[in-house]
Amino acid sequence: MSGPREIELKLEAGLHDMAALAEHPLLRTGEAQDTAVLSATYFDTADRDLAAAGLTLRVRRTPTGHVQTVKAAAAGAGLFDRPEWEWPVEGPEPDLAALAATPAAAILADAKGAGLHAVFATVVERTTRPVRYGESRISVTLDQGRVETPDGDVPLCEVELELVEGRAADLFGLAQALAETVPLRLGALSKSERAFALLDGTLRRPSKARAVRLEETATAGDAFLAIAQACLRHLRRNEDVFLHGRDPEALHQMRVALRRLRSAFTLFKAMLAGDATAQHLRAEIKRVSEPFGQARNIDVFLSETLPAEIARRPDEASLTALRETLEGERLRAYDVVLSILEAAEWRGLVLDLAAWIETGPWRAQGASAAPARDVAAAILERARRRIKKGGRHLDRLDADARHRVRIEAKKLRYGAEFFGSLYAGKKTAKRHKAFVAALSDLQDHLGALNDLATAHGIVSGLLVTQADGEALFAAGLTAADGDAGAGALLEAAAEAHEALIDVTPFWR
Repeated sequence: MSGPREIELKLEAGLHDMAALAEHPLLRTGEAQDTAVLSATYFDTADRDLAAAGLTLRVRRTPTGHVQTVKAAAAGAGLFDRPEWEWPVEGPEPDLAALAATPAAAILADAKGAGLHAVFATVVERTTRPVRYGESRISVTLDQGRVETPDGDVPLCEVELELVEGRAADLFGLAQALAETVPLRLGALSKSERAFALLDGTLRRPSKARAVRLEETATAGDAFLAIAQACLRHLRRNEDVFLHGRDPEALHQMRVALRRLRSAFTLFKAMLAGDATAQHLRAEIKRVSEPFGQARNIDVFLSETLPAEIARRPDEASLTALRETLEGERLRAYDVVLSILEAAEWRGLVLDLAAWIETGPWRAQGASAAPARDVAAAILERARRRIKKGGRHLDRLDADARHRVRIEAKKLRYGAEFFGSLYAGKKTAKRHKAFVAALSDLQDHLGALNDLATAHGIVSGLLVTQADGEALFAAGLTAADGDAGAGALLEAAAEAHEALIDVTPFWR
């Protein structure tokens, strides 16, 4: 049986880029390379019990025989550091006796389904090259092929940098060097995850953030790592969906992932204080992704604000002109977003971010060893205090002050989601649910007020682009109608703020 862990960095490339990558000077080291066609079949129960437990079981046919492998799921994107059990078997069917040394045995023993069956297969042409980079020995694998499922196939073009010996930082160093000449993206899915997503119809669908699961004994460093990995995975999944089909919800989820990540930087500010790269990355994320906000604002106006105005004034013909104008503006805004996502700067930033999350200096700092539960309580208490103070007399605050309260409410909401699993127990879970519900209510009202400000921003934008008179009139009319309801929204927001402050914090 091989070593118990697999540490590899997964990257994605276009089909036409794989040939260029194969000729890259860093990969033409003169050492022997191995090329083979590999086919693998993945097995699970009828109820997919292994997948639900975060495990995959495959039997791969190689030129020298069959190999059975059990792998655990990776937490984030890019770097897959996970348990792996592997051994030769006699044929193409799983050897159940050999599973005794893996977590799969217990899962299958408890499964209600009638045994294992083939779920999907992969066929790849694999070229493997040994590379020395930095202080490490790395196995570079170029995979071209496809995933085959009963519901259709999906192509595979992957680069895997597996750490044979040395430091994970060198995996990222090599990836960044390769990415200078070949457009590589951080991998978001394993082969099995890609196949299951194809089977359940979610491969090209936007996805929301997964819940972060933290052990009660987790350190602050453990917590930040899990949170940052989850945010990065959330970002990359939706980036791929948006690149594939310009889905508005995918753009929204990308922005949510970036906001959550930037909030994590802020919430863990004290722990990251000694790492100069942290604030640089946070600032770069904000700078590079700034145009995403404009595109999203137009989406919200077209999908929410304008339909409500049309319902109020069904006979107002100018609203049709406004919709047509803004649909053109959205196309241009989306073009800007796509140009960012397709640029080397963006791909490099995501790689830099992943490298820092996994191997940055912050991981060696003493503050990261503090108990996560203690750190979380202090973080959440400070965030709540800022909202309590900043939101006093909310209905009398100006728009900028309300916006600051809204931002703080988002940070507290993300913090409550990040740390919720640290506070187990029936009573605590009930308090957590009540707290998040009150916080969500405040966010909804502040968000509605923000939509009014966005409507005015749309009017200003149309003035700059010199839109026709009908569209400008309709935009102004929509903004004015929205303002007419601002008083009631302000009163409701102030009441929601008071209600939140009255709710017992779940972390105390």
